Amino acid sequence: MRSPVHGVSATSGSADRPTLKTVAELSGLAVATVSRALSNDPKIAESTRQRVAKIAREIGYVPDRAARRLRTGKTMVVSLMLDPHFEILGFGNALLVGLTTALEGSGYSLVVTPHFTDVDSLMPIRHIVTNRQADGVIFTRTAPFDERVRFLTEHKFPFVSHGRTEFSEAHSWVDYDNETFAFRAALRLVEKGCRNICAILPPDTLSFRQHLRYGLMRAVRETGVDYHIPDAITLDSSMDEINRWAQGISGERYRPDGFICPGEASYLAIRNAFRSRNMSEGKDFHAVAKSISGILSQIEPATDAIHEDVEDAGRVLAETLLALMSGRSTDARQVLQAPKMTF
Repeated sequence: MRSPVHGVSATSGSADRPTLKTVAELSGLAVATVSRALSNDPKIAESTRQRVAKIAREIGYVPDRAARRLRTGKTMVVSLMLDPHFEILGFGNALLVGLTTALEGSGYSLVVTPHFTDVDSLMPIRHIVTNRQADGVIFTRTAPFDERVRFLTEHKFPFVSHGRTEFSEAHSWVDYDNETFAFRAALRLVEKGCRNICAILPPDTLSFRQHLRYGLMRAVRETGVDYHIPDAITLDSSMDEINRWAQGISGERYRPDGFICPGEASYLAIRNAFRSRNMSEGKDFHAVAKSISGILSQIEPATDAIHEDVEDAGRVLAETLLALMSGRSTDARQVLQAPKMTF
């Protein structure tokens, strides 16, 4: 069968599958030029990179990763350590869409390793670095003094974190401005007449707990509103646990009348708990929830939501890591995403 490009056989240069030589013959370029174009080398003209990529797609060319690793020492793999937390519906999917969009055409494959909070977070990172299983790492849910950041920095291994730390040495990260989220959410609840605001916070091992708390306390200082941070549950508690807790406080005389929910799951659990007691949102309580999936607007359109663009975070994470791995950037890139209000 002949290739639709230039009428040259799609298997030219190999009896089994298309090779770099095949793409070079079809494009009329040197093999080295084709290799650089497929690696998205900025020194190769954009039009040439696009033409080479188009030919490669048409003939089904797939880089030989093992050969490339022997030749360059690169695995052409990016590893994502993803904590499968459920407080924000669709977080993992949105992050993956952003990452894969940015990695498209780079030659890099994305490998996802689930990580659970009850397992040593450093163990999979150490395994990747020691065995050179990837050229760069992305991970989520940082601690103030995250051991993963310390280890990767000491080993000069390219990485970007979704979340900040308190290390004095700068490193690349992308984060959501949870402080502003909590501040604006609290002000909105005060505007609606709430006198006792409850914030559902993540465990104290995570950096964004303190950011959320800073925002809440800023609003408390400015407005004088009372506040409550529950000890019995956190953002990592299951929806059933949050529901049971909310049912318990719903009968209290001076219960919270406003809730800051940094995710749809905690909001839905609280809403359903109050409903089970024949209490309704807008009358017996108010809430502001963080949302990324759009599900909340379909379930409760009247609920105040503040948007986090996780897909965009994924794109920025991947773009930053690509620059670090290629050597185009050696400086830490730090991006703080602004909340998007819907009210």
